[in-house]
Parts: sequence; structure tokens; C-alpha cells
Amino acid sequence: MHGKRAELKGLLQAQWRHLVTINPSDRIWQMPFAAALATGLPLLIGAYLERMDYGLVSSLGGLVFLYLPNTPLYHRMVMLMACAFAMIGCYTLGVMSNFFPPLMVPALVFATILVTMLCRFYGVGIPGSMFFIMAASIGAYTPVEMLQVPLMVGLIGMGTLLACLIAFFYSLYSLRLQAPNPTPPLPRPSFDFVVFDSVWIGLFVGLSLAIAQLLHLENAYWVPVSCLAVIQGASLQAVWNRQLHRVLGTSVGLLVAWGLLLLPLDKWSIALTLMVLCFVIETAVVRHYGFAVIFVTPLTILLAEAATLGQGSATALIGARFVDTVLGCLVGLLGGVCLHSPRFREAVGRPMRRLVPERFGE
Repeated sequence: MHGKRAELKGLLQAQWRHLVTINPSDRIWQMPFAAALATGLPLLIGAYLERMDYGLVSSLGGLVFLYLPNTPLYHRMVMLMACAFAMIGCYTLGVMSNFFPPLMVPALVFATILVTMLCRFYGVGIPGSMFFIMAASIGAYTPVEMLQVPLMVGLIGMGTLLACLIAFFYSLYSLRLQAPNPTPPLPRPSFDFVVFDSVWIGLFVGLSLAIAQLLHLENAYWVPVSCLAVIQGASLQAVWNRQLHRVLGTSVGLLVAWGLLLLPLDKWSIALTLMVLCFVIETAVVRHYGFAVIFVTPLTILLAEAATLGQGSATALIGARFVDTVLGCLVGLLGGVCLHSPRFREAVGRPMRRLVPERFGE
């Protein structure tokens, strides 16, 4: 018993150290500032034109700036434009699935599998497929008419275009301050890393949305996003750590969001608040993931709900997002346990290998 208590104490101490550890960062402050511009300028334009709903869609496209790698200019711009195309495609698929509710889950599963495969094949780093799937999820719960789809796709396309433009000028400036990292080689496209993991990540993300629909959760866009954020961990310990950080960070973040929603926010204050949140997130995320999640939560809620703020109870909205987070994290943890179980991978991976060409099964 003494040995088990000592082991448990050591485990709790290690977990605590992980929670309070602040990582060093060489990120210059201009990067969070440029990210805030990429997400905030569309909102400021929307506020000026009295169309915050349009500005929010374009602002969602501005999140593609966060995929800018610290590599030579030619590589980072090609990577960012490819990510912009993926963002537009995922949002379009999400919006179109809104007109065919039975296809919402299959569409999200397809988008998650495809985007995760591409991110792993081409070595797209953090945040991985998260913001692509967030765009698809928010798009799936965006109430639009059929003839408005081209307009909405054009708006998010304009947002990604603005983000690429800001990234270009930011890169010209930042490369004078810091030497870029060398272009990394592409990861080895093994079956397990590219195909197996992507398929099961997509299935569990779809499962989380299916459970949310069975429970009749309203606007459950945050469920698959939370699931994906947790299940992307590189190991089972990483999956657990991400879940713990996300639940704790989201719990505090919901209180922050609740406080913001109680304020008499107008269109200008919403835009400026989103810019400040984005700046804080990009400054903090490389230092402490859980602390950054505190601000990710109100940012996402404002991006998805700002156009309808004041039409419902802030307390009910915060409670719904907390339920979404817990449900998504639980499904993500279950998926992480399966993905990192050698027995599961052997039992399921063998029949899957027969469905793909031999060169992907290495």
C-alpha cells in the first residue's frame, strides 16, 4: 500500500508540474499582432458596413494566418495558400451539409479524415486540422438559404485572402528580425501515421457530433472541435494532458465569456475584443496550452454567436458550451485510448491495410 501511495503521489506531482510549467518562446510580438489584424480587420469592416454577420464569416477565414510556418518566404506562402484553400473547402462542405441534416455527420467525418491525412502527409504543424474542422462545424450550424451559399463562401475566401496578404507583409518584416527555420522534410507517409490515425480520428469526431445530435444539443459545433483538440495528442499521456488542460481552461474561459456577454457590447467593442483575445492567445499558446484555452473559449463563442448576441440568455449559452466541451473531451479521450492501444491497432489495422495500396501499408 505504501508503494502504491508513493506512486500515486508521484503521478499527481508530475501532473501538477505539467499544469504549471510555462514553456520558453522565441515568438516575436509582431506575430500575435498580425494574427489579431487578420481576424479583426474583417470585423471592423463588417461593423462599419453594419453587417457584422458578414464580418464574422470573413474573420473565421482570417484564422488561417495561424498556420503560417517559420520557414523561408517561398515555403510559408505556399503553405498558407494551401491552408486557405482547405479552410474554404471545409467551410463550404459544412454550410452545404446544413441543408441535408442526415449528411451532416458523414460530411464532417469525410472532412476530418481528408484534412488530417493532408496535414500529416505534408507535415502541417500545430494547430493541425483543428481550425479547418472548426470552420466546417460552424458552417454546418450557420442558418443560411441555399442561394446565399456562394456569398458565404466568397466571404470566407476574402478573409483568407486578407490573411495571406497580411502574412506576406508580416513575413517581409519578420525575416529581417529572425532567420527562418530550414524547410522541414516531409514526414514518412506510413500507413499508421497517415491513414489509420486519420480514419479513426475522423470517425470519433463524427461520433461526438452524432451523440450531440442524439442528445438534441443546440448548435453543438463545439463538440467535434473539443473532441479533435483532445484526440490529436501524440501519445495517450498527451491526450490526457490535453483533455485536462482543455476542460480546466474551458471552465475558466466560460466564466470569462459569461462576463463578456453580460457587458453591453456593441459591434465595435466586439471587434476589438476579438482582436485582443486573438493577440493574447497567440502570445500564450506556445507558453502554456491550458492558459491559452481560457481565451480560445470566449473567442470561439464570439465568432459563432456574435451576430445573435442579446437574443437569448448568456447563462444558457455558457452552460450549453460547457456541456459541449465535456462531451467532446470524453469522446476524444475514448478515441485516444483506442488509437494508442496496440491491441486495437493490430485488430483493426490489419483489415484496413488490405483496402489501400501496398506502398501505404509500409
